[in-house]
Amino acid sequence: MFFRITLWSWLIVLAGAVAAQTPQAFSFGVWGDMPYKKAGDDLKLPAVLRSINESDILFSLYDGDLKDGSSACTDAVYTEALAMFNSLVKPVVYVPGDNEWTDCHRSNNGSYDALERLAHLRKVMFPTLNSLGQTTLALQHQGKLGEKFVENTRFSHGGVVFVGFHQPGSNNNAVASPKDCRYKSARDNAQCDAANAEYLERDAANVAWMTAAFEAAKAQMAVGIVLVSQADPGFDLPETEEVNESLDPALSGYRNFMSKLTAQTEQFKGQVLFVHGDTHFFKMDKPLYSPTKLLPNFTRLQTFGSPSLHWVRVTVDVASEQVFTIHPMIVRQP
Repeated sequence: MFFRITLWSWLIVLAGAVAAQTPQAFSFGVWGDMPYKKAGDDLKLPAVLRSINESDILFSLYDGDLKDGSSACTDAVYTEALAMFNSLVKPVVYVPGDNEWTDCHRSNNGSYDALERLAHLRKVMFPTLNSLGQTTLALQHQGKLGEKFVENTRFSHGGVVFVGFHQPGSNNNAVASPKDCRYKSARDNAQCDAANAEYLERDAANVAWMTAAFEAAKAQMAVGIVLVSQADPGFDLPETEEVNESLDPALSGYRNFMSKLTAQTEQFKGQVLFVHGDTHFFKMDKPLYSPTKLLPNFTRLQTFGSPSLHWVRVTVDVASEQVFTIHPMIVRQP
């Protein structure tokens, strides 16, 4: 009898130890492409923020576009966004989009110098090394505060590595042609040359940051990795009206990064969740390698956007083979 009781007690302790070592399931949110004032989003936004605040998520990730693509890139855009993010009770990690800098050169955006807006964004939207929100997360950054690539972030939680990287729409700031340079804009050749130089430098930094994230995930024996950026990297829509850059590596601002990401995913044993916004409708699929040939551990999640102001809840369960379960959260307006 004593042996049986002792053995049973030992098994209970062992089971408890194993359970303690297994991360519990948790949820996080992803959202972006809002609020667009011209679409009347200011009236809808409070319900979205309330829905996120009342949920059980631990944190959220915002995948870019603080405003619409045809309004002025004033300083108020960024200060209002900080107020929005800091109204959230839980931490929120911000990833930049094209509407807050890449497209600011356009006439209907105020003909700003896009690279000046990028420098301003880096200083204002990343005031500390922590996330935004009323409670914060400690983040690793690729760059120093106020400097290049501070917006590329990383943290780990519950057996998963989370990575934010700066890959916005409008072809990732790559200018494909002289015609593209002047389209809806008064940019000159020197400004477009500077844009291409910026793209090449940041693209190399993005690849390095993504590679380091996969190395960290492997070192931690993570079961999953979540990568968040703003742009649709050519899965669905071309970046310009006349040319589908996704079919031409020489023109695309995304092919280099995506080819490197594909190679990293192939070598990773866990699940890869790639989150982006840009095209404003909810979608979950496996677009790599193609619709008829899957890269099994790669899943794309495209978030809602204006005028459909909703968000997505993702549940992480490391005991599940697929790790990630996707829940679209439809926000009903009062």
